[in-house]
Amino acid sequence: MNRPIRDCLLVEDIPATRIWLETALTTAFPSIAIESCGTIRAAQKLLDHRTAPFSIALVDLGLPDGSGLDLLRRLTLEMPETLTIVATIYDDDTHLFDAIMAGAQGYVLKDEDTDLIGSLLARIGHGEPPLSPSIARRVLAHFRASTVVSEPDEAGLTARETEVLTLIAKGMTVAETARLIALKPQTVASYVKTIYSKLNISTRSEATLEAVRRGLA
Repeated sequence: MNRPIRDCLLVEDIPATRIWLETALTTAFPSIAIESCGTIRAAQKLLDHRTAPFSIALVDLGLPDGSGLDLLRRLTLEMPETLTIVATIYDDDTHLFDAIMAGAQGYVLKDEDTDLIGSLLARIGHGEPPLSPSIARRVLAHFRASTVVSEPDEAGLTARETEVLTLIAKGMTVAETARLIALKPQTVASYVKTIYSKLNISTRSEATLEAVRRGLA
């Protein structure tokens, strides 16, 4: 489903990079209105006086006055309609999954060329999450490794149930798990209920122990 992209909150402290990202945004969406900030403080002040949600927010993680994760959390809480995207130099698992858990729905690397970034962003209009190719491969590799089970599961867990067990054993909430694997929270909650029933357990700590026993955590 196409979604209209009218405006963007861009948070990037380096002027040349900010101009470069603005170019990528206007390449993807020629009529987009961009509100640019160089610090968390400036972005927070702008949000304090903003009533309507932005269509998208493009946020750097390493800002001079703090972490862009704080802005992601605020946007996710106060403007859930805003599609939040990270634009960063960090391509490691820690930054990637911290951003996803904070609410990021896209993750692009600033070492890509402008045309590729513009192409990735343009997919938003068609409901596709913008992910740099190396980031998409990293996400797939993470879950492929997380869901490998060396022996047949004696409790009869499905592949999806095993995936959910892995994530909740890592300490993720139902909402975070749902966001990460693109399911509704109530669907994940149903999976958790089924997992608990199949494993004959009733607490998260027991689920974690079962995940460890299966080599998932």
